[in-house]
Amino acid sequence: MPPGLTRFNSLAEPAARAVLLEVCASTAWAGRLLAARPCTAAGDLYAASDAAVAGLTAEDLDEALAGHPPIGRPRTGDPASAREQRGMAGAAEELKAEMLELNLAYQEKFGHVFLICATGKTGEQMRDAARERIGNAPEQEREIVRTELGMINRVRLARLLDTA
Repeated sequence: MPPGLTRFNSLAEPAARAVLLEVCASTAWAGRLLAARPCTAAGDLYAASDAAVAGLTAEDLDEALAGHPPIGRPRTGDPASAREQRGMAGAAEELKAEMLELNLAYQEKFGHVFLICATGKTGEQMRDAARERIGNAPEQEREIVRTELGMINRVRLARLLDTA
């Protein structure tokens, strides 16, 4: 068993819950992962995460989305969002301004932040995805958001296991 997983499994429930809520702001998701402990392999934790994301209600998904800052505006003091959105950090001002406009239009249309697994993506790739997805129907976009959330959670869980 990876040492990070051993440490995660051994955390007291309040500490484990706090760590999980840093990964994903959904209390339902965190509760499902707590119930899955102890995990014997990283794959078990990822599978539990995927199942938990798939089972989120609309309200749970809204709670998870509220924990994510808009692309191009990572929260001050939040190293995870800054690291994940690194592709926007060095972007030209025009691209940053366009992303801000797209974020606002997306939020106006769908009622929540534009969510994308930004890890490894350039500013242009994130902008292009926002341009494309803003034309989606709300039901279609909700499922894309669920998929993106699952990918983000996996990236963050992997980092947790590497540093736990």
